[in-house]
Amino acid sequence: MNPVSPRRSILSVPGHSDKMIRKAVDVGADGIMLDLEDSVAPSAKVQARRQIIAAIRDVDWSHTVLSVRVNPVDTPLAHQDLLEVVGAVGAKIQTLVLPKVEAASHIHFVHHLLEGMGHEIALEATIESPVALENSLAIAAASPMMHSLVFGIADFSASVGAPQLSLSGHADSDLYPGHRWHYVLSRLLMAARANGLEAVDAPHGDFRDAEGVIASCHLSRSLGFDSKWAIHPAQLAGIHEVFAPGEDEIARACAVLQAFESAERDGKGAEAVGSQMFDLATVRLSRRVLAKAAVWSA
Repeated sequence: MNPVSPRRSILSVPGHSDKMIRKAVDVGADGIMLDLEDSVAPSAKVQARRQIIAAIRDVDWSHTVLSVRVNPVDTPLAHQDLLEVVGAVGAKIQTLVLPKVEAASHIHFVHHLLEGMGHEIALEATIESPVALENSLAIAAASPMMHSLVFGIADFSASVGAPQLSLSGHADSDLYPGHRWHYVLSRLLMAARANGLEAVDAPHGDFRDAEGVIASCHLSRSLGFDSKWAIHPAQLAGIHEVFAPGEDEIARACAVLQAFESAERDGKGAEAVGSQMFDLATVRLSRRVLAKAAVWSA
């Protein structure tokens, strides 16, 4: 299985819109997710599969991580999605996004089907209900093909009966004095990290709310999330700004590594940078920051 390049943003594109699919490749998203699930009406599923297959064959996707979101695995639609789309263009798909994953058995089904088809494609499981959250550790550990856990905020909100002011709960900051999804995001992140996976945050529902997008990104990145879905190209700049290391963060990481090298020569295990102490854990974090910075500046 080929490694998946680091992503800050994943742009969701409806699979039934050939025009939107073909425009998406040029908007600068780190990842593009061609969707067969919620954005596609039941009557358009068959045509969406055909359009996605044609676009994957015809378009140069080499500058982005290409993903396809299939329908829920407990529906007949998912089986057809996997057989037709993966069967036709599986070698070009880098990740499969599996919605409404409730148990490890959902991952096992896709794993064995892909093996039988001769494909190893990275899997991203969307956590969209309390049952899924309870089972998130088992889901994350269910297959060596697993790559990430994704927070599905809209369906999660509906499943717990949470009120909404917008189409996505990340735009509902006035409903609760704190961050009302803090527990869910934290638990999802721990399940992902315990299994060496990435964690992906849900989109901000109002693509005209640039400040809201940035605020939402800061919340999830501060917890440790790697990237965020986008529903419109207008959101990409804000997502990239937050999820890529900034100049101050890079300078801090460089200072830590320089001080570490000096401390190592002197046989010290901890040292100060300015008024703050650092140790080997800080060094590992600083190396990760610089590795990410190298990707985004390349």
